[in-house]
Amino acid sequence: MAANLVFPVIMSAERIDEAMARINAAMARIDAARLEIKSSAQESVSGQGSEGTQGSARVMALVNAHEKLREEVADTLGELDTLIEELEGE
Repeated sequence: MAANLVFPVIMSAERIDEAMARINAAMARIDAARLEIKSSAQESVSGQGSEGTQGSARVMALVNAHEKLREEVADTLGELDTLIEELEGE
């Protein structure tokens, strides 16, 4: 990959703006998911009374939210990899 850095890739301002918008959108999704997970975790801790099933359901919701976040991040990283490959090919 270091060899690719010898020849700088020149991007138009429009493509830079599009790439930055996609990165910012991905970061916003990650932040929203993080807040959702944090909120679910706090609810799970506060709801650990005599009802173990309620706590279990919250833990499962937390696990599902975490998995969704992992998938979104993987998708976004794939999109960024594709964008970089396209730019390096120009």
